[in-house]
Amino acid sequence: MTGRILTNIVAAAGIVGLALTYGASAQAQEFGSPELIAAAKAEGKLVFYTANFAEVEQQVIKAFNKRFPEIKVEMVRAPGGQLITRVKTEAAAGKLIADVVDHSDRALMQPMADMFQDYAPPNAADYNPDAQIAPQLWPRATLVWSIAYNTELVKNPPKTWMDLTKPEYNKLTGQVIAPSGGTTWTRVMFERQVLGEDYWAKQAATRPVLYPSGAPMSDSLVRGEIAMGPLLYNAIYPKQKDGAPIQIFFPPEGAPVNPYATGIPKTAAHPNAAKLFLNWCLSKEGQTFMIKELGNLTSLKVPPAFPEGFDPKVVKVWFPKFDDYVKLHTAWVAEWNKTYGYAQ
Repeated sequence: MTGRILTNIVAAAGIVGLALTYGASAQAQEFGSPELIAAAKAEGKLVFYTANFAEVEQQVIKAFNKRFPEIKVEMVRAPGGQLITRVKTEAAAGKLIADVVDHSDRALMQPMADMFQDYAPPNAADYNPDAQIAPQLWPRATLVWSIAYNTELVKNPPKTWMDLTKPEYNKLTGQVIAPSGGTTWTRVMFERQVLGEDYWAKQAATRPVLYPSGAPMSDSLVRGEIAMGPLLYNAIYPKQKDGAPIQIFFPPEGAPVNPYATGIPKTAAHPNAAKLFLNWCLSKEGQTFMIKELGNLTSLKVPPAFPEGFDPKVVKVWFPKFDDYVKLHTAWVAEWNKTYGYAQ
């Protein structure tokens, strides 16, 4: 009897051991090797430069720390143009402190690719190569445009992109300015290439309120200073979740999508922590969190989920052609500025 008990205990211990080994192995496969994870924990921190919304990235950092509480993430958030200038200035002076640089404008990041380390996440093969502009730079975040409106102000809400040109919405809409960054440039391209060359003029005729970025426009929408307008889903979705009187939808003409470009500078002081952070963000776990909690899409070939209200059978995802993204920018943004009466 004693022998049987001992045998059972040994067998059970073996099963537990295998389970623990498998768990560690699975984590290593998803987030990095045990050696990388140990080295990252030893470094204990990383500095994260991003052009994304601070409110959104704070949630990402919090989720990462649930998995890896030993690593402190110090975030530096700046608008796209300012962030690129800061990175270039610090790098030229030999004082770049960023361990991860995360930017919305791939055209600005591509010429800087040689500043970044060779890097690929464990699940690199699962990513759509069209979303990547250099081997060192990865689509950590993939943002999607939507239309939002204040339900307390709008009784006849828009249902399409073209509805935003209706004269009845005169002075009720908001627009993020075309020069604000890569995500807005993607929307501007979509408007002209998909909705028609005259879309800007028709929409500008409704005299929309212009905003420097999505954050202040989202706040204005919640406060009722504007009634509706196109917004990145991850800029307005958290406010809807918090109870703001906001309705959001993805118009049938298409949903413009902008993958970010994110990399680890060669000068990173905490390269292992940086790799672990990016590995987690690009993992299925990290992407699922960003989709379900923040309203992002993903550049994974097989999406693990979709944002609330996004039906891939109904809504067409629109990725800009990267050559157009680079070549058309200067002339089209200048034309948009003139059409909307915006002076930089």
